[in-house]
Amino acid sequence: MKIFANIPGAIKLINCLKYLVSYKKAIDEARAAENFEEERKYILKSTSYWGHKVMEMFGSELTVHGFENLPEKGPVVIMGNHQGYADIFVYCAALTKFQFAFVAKEELSKIPLYGKWIKRIRSVFIEREDPRASLKAIKQGIEYIEDGFSLVIFPEGTRSKGPDPGPFMKGSTKLATKPGVPIVPVSLNGSYKMFEEEGYLKGAEIDIMIHEPIETEGLTRQEEKELPDKVEKIIVDGLRKLQAKK
Repeated sequence: MKIFANIPGAIKLINCLKYLVSYKKAIDEARAAENFEEERKYILKSTSYWGHKVMEMFGSELTVHGFENLPEKGPVVIMGNHQGYADIFVYCAALTKFQFAFVAKEELSKIPLYGKWIKRIRSVFIEREDPRASLKAIKQGIEYIEDGFSLVIFPEGTRSKGPDPGPFMKGSTKLATKPGVPIVPVSLNGSYKMFEEEGYLKGAEIDIMIHEPIETEGLTRQEEKELPDKVEKIIVDGLRKLQAKK
């Protein structure tokens, strides 16, 4: 990472915190009262407004394809390819119908200022080197889903840092199949250009494609076994279509 080149970008991100802070009290009060509907409403308000402002602040251009495929409400599990850190900005700016949080690596919870926010919106943190802790985190994610909260999971498990996706982990679909909620596949192209391409934050042209939901309730064992490959194919095929347009 280019430290000095990233100073302007870091300042912009800090300035964007104000778009989240105004909803902190409402989210915390709703959560304390176990008013999940109210909590989801204010999480959505905060993340969508923040995502839009971050993209605007960096001068990024976002094109959303298939917005009509996004369900009107959750809970769902959103699965997509993972090109870069900017995926978080893009998802928040593009998926504005209902609340969602992220299945993220534990290190993100320690990011100054933003780490607490990633946790506050009901994200789940995975310790990659500790299988037992990872299983516990997934169990927590399923509990969130059963309470009506949606989650985003990146089946690659790490950033591809470029246009070509890495292999998808087969077990990722269990987050949806166990509680029986729909999977919404998402293809994302160009987000790596905001950071990973040059090593500092900058604007980029980004496309996101939302595919039709896949129902997971009532799947046969064979259908459940085939599901990871089916989801991966949809996401990768969509990515290639987006790349072909450039």
